[in-house]
Amino acid sequence: MVKIGIRPTIDGREKGIRESLEEQTMRMAKSAAKLISENVYDEEGNPVGCVIADTTIGGFAEAAKCQEKFDREGVCATLTVTPCWCYGSETMDMDPKTPKAIWGLNATERPGAVYLAAVLAAHAQKGIPAFSIYGHDVQDADDDAITDDVAEKILRFARAAVAVGEMKGKSYLSVGNVAMGIAGSMVNPDFFEEYLGMRCEYKDMSEIIRRVENEIYDKEEFERALVWTRENCKENDDLYNGENGHSREKKDAEWEYCVKMAMIVRDMMQGNEKLKEIGWNEEGNGNNAIAAGFQGQRQWTDFMPNGDFMESMLCSSFDWNGIRKPLVVATENDCLNGVAMLLGHLVTNTAAVFSDVRTYWSPEAVKRVTGKELTGYAQNGIIHLINSGAAALDASGEQEKDGKPAMKPFWEITEGEAQKCLDATKWTPGNLGYFRGGGFSSTFKTRGGMPVTMCRMNLVKGLGPVLQIAEGYTVELPDDMNKILWDRTDPGWPCTWFAPVLTGEGAFTDVYSVMANWGANHGASVYGHVGADLITLASMLRIPVNMHNVSEEKLFRPAAWNAFGTQDRESADYRACRNYGPLYK
Repeated sequence: MVKIGIRPTIDGREKGIRESLEEQTMRMAKSAAKLISENVYDEEGNPVGCVIADTTIGGFAEAAKCQEKFDREGVCATLTVTPCWCYGSETMDMDPKTPKAIWGLNATERPGAVYLAAVLAAHAQKGIPAFSIYGHDVQDADDDAITDDVAEKILRFARAAVAVGEMKGKSYLSVGNVAMGIAGSMVNPDFFEEYLGMRCEYKDMSEIIRRVENEIYDKEEFERALVWTRENCKENDDLYNGENGHSREKKDAEWEYCVKMAMIVRDMMQGNEKLKEIGWNEEGNGNNAIAAGFQGQRQWTDFMPNGDFMESMLCSSFDWNGIRKPLVVATENDCLNGVAMLLGHLVTNTAAVFSDVRTYWSPEAVKRVTGKELTGYAQNGIIHLINSGAAALDASGEQEKDGKPAMKPFWEITEGEAQKCLDATKWTPGNLGYFRGGGFSSTFKTRGGMPVTMCRMNLVKGLGPVLQIAEGYTVELPDDMNKILWDRTDPGWPCTWFAPVLTGEGAFTDVYSVMANWGANHGASVYGHVGADLITLASMLRIPVNMHNVSEEKLFRPAAWNAFGTQDRESADYRACRNYGPLYK
């Protein structure tokens, strides 16, 4: 379980000053811990634990004892809190590998703000970035309330820090290699190790065949999964192949293989104690993978069932075992989009959706083709997010919050909502032109009105990783308009219409500009407008953001970023990330 350490720092002068501040300082620490534990959850749905130092920290010795405790507890980030002046470099957190923030109380009775400024200067001078948390309005010294603006920053820091902690020490499992020359599937271990604290594991796709042929899977679970799949995954008409489609007997065999693929790739990621019980100890250990990718095309799909069912079901928040944590599995082994999926998933705890950023439809083009005009969120044009049936079924939008379409953390999803997602999805036999080995693609239309954030990680030679972010809304078109546009691309794949929020400037001048500035053919989408959380997370990892539509007042990066320029925040972000370098290098 990831934990955040709370460091209550204090003025070390005894015989009156320190004693008068002890109770208030520890109250601040406990209030911050309560706020985090009640509002931030880890990937498994557990409230994030907070570890508070045993004593207030007035100098080197107590700082060292606090660090020893945090090391034992496995703390992934620290929040220092104080209402007063403290000795900056003597009380600061000096661990360069953990994200850190400092909350200095804005109250006039004691100079907490003065300590905040002094210790941030020490952090900058020593090359250890820290986030600054300072309330907008002056509070009374005995006011224990955490103001809304302070709470927002504490929680944004905590969500991003927990994501950093959850990735550290985990792996990306590459099943196969490069799909059809897609650069994103050229898995670069230096990027994962230096920026994310992860390692890369590589397995040939033949491992799936070996496990099927040697029956290295839970047979009881397979029988149960197959019955569930037949009852809940309704096969669509063969939209592509006509008389040349596979026989009923062959399709039934493909269904069985697709279910086994889903179980096997999950086991390869996480391990499975059942495999150990039947004598496959090594396979039962898994690969400690927090994310994975499957090459598929073409060396697999030219003769085997495609990975669409496996990818869709693993990325969804439910399967034959019930409602559970969604996994992150990238289509075509696009590990860079897999990382974008992972970052989005970790800050939202919702399923991440893989798609092609396929087509920009201008209002003029839509009217020419359909005879109708786009309205509402879609009035300025839309982007078609669609790929070969490998999207999480959560993206159907059949879950709800306050009566509106949503994608929710798995612990909030009801059985009825999971069933609605399944009922809204059909499984179309694969286009044998693309997928000679058959298989089945999920087919659904995303409900409109959901706030979503699309993001993408790119690697640029000489620069390194950069993150792109676009907040927007899903759009639901009238059925006749939807059919005309959907059919022009691929009627058997999941269909999401996306309308980015426009700023009128730069990459968000208009919808065409968003499409034109996107860095690759894939994107990852999660529920909610969480661009600000992703920007905070990227700064922790020292990854610059080259495109976003998040308002200036929501940007929250380490205080030292200000030293690299305050007029052009995007350029300053680049300079700061280059200066500090990857978090784990």
